[in-house]
Amino acid sequence: MVNLKDDERLDYLLAEDLRIIQSPSVFAFSIDAVLLARFVYVPIQKGNLIDLCSGNGVIPFFLSTRTKGNITGVEIQERLFDMAQRSIEYNSLKGQLQMIHGDIKDMPELLGFGKYDVVTCNPPYFVTPSTGEINLNEHLAIARHEILCTLEDAVRVSGQLVRQGGKVAFVHRPGRLIEMVSLMKQYRLEPKRIQFVYPKEGKEANTLLIEATKDGSPDLKVLPPLYVYNEKNEYTKEIREILYGE
Repeated sequence: MVNLKDDERLDYLLAEDLRIIQSPSVFAFSIDAVLLARFVYVPIQKGNLIDLCSGNGVIPFFLSTRTKGNITGVEIQERLFDMAQRSIEYNSLKGQLQMIHGDIKDMPELLGFGKYDVVTCNPPYFVTPSTGEINLNEHLAIARHEILCTLEDAVRVSGQLVRQGGKVAFVHRPGRLIEMVSLMKQYRLEPKRIQFVYPKEGKEANTLLIEATKDGSPDLKVLPPLYVYNEKNEYTKEIREILYGE
């Protein structure tokens, strides 16, 4: 039994045998989180993984199906942290997953430098606009705009938390690719794998997946494009496999 609050609902995690608490007015995960959790390298049997800007914990949940390692999620918004905590308890994953309520910028001092094999992050995508353009819903505004965490914050902290040779993976918008690569280089993260995600063939890419290695040698691989919808506006075979295991 789970205690749901306000407009919360308990959703199935698609192909996984897990359920997660969501709220349309506070936070509901998008396909971006699913793609990042499937894209990133993970050690199968053991290791320490950390997910920054975790929201309701969706990426740690997906990662838990790919690795037996220990997974930590970090979320600054108390309401989202609480949703993640209750989902962990509901799915009996307290032995593998833990959530930290706090600012990602504090994590290197709190948790230690170079302690993690894998760092993932689905950060706010947009620079903070003028006051009149910010979403009036505080939860959604913080999730979408760099109000409490900039892209540089996220990259810098990731570089501090990951061990030498460890992996750091982000999902973001293609328009910020150059900035992303520049910041990764600045903080000793060498981009190794990139994949662009397109709404459908013939359209511009709208999602970027990028993975880097701490102090790695230059050798970037660009993976084949991933298309979300086919000509019938249905999920492509690749996306159905990711989402539903078909």
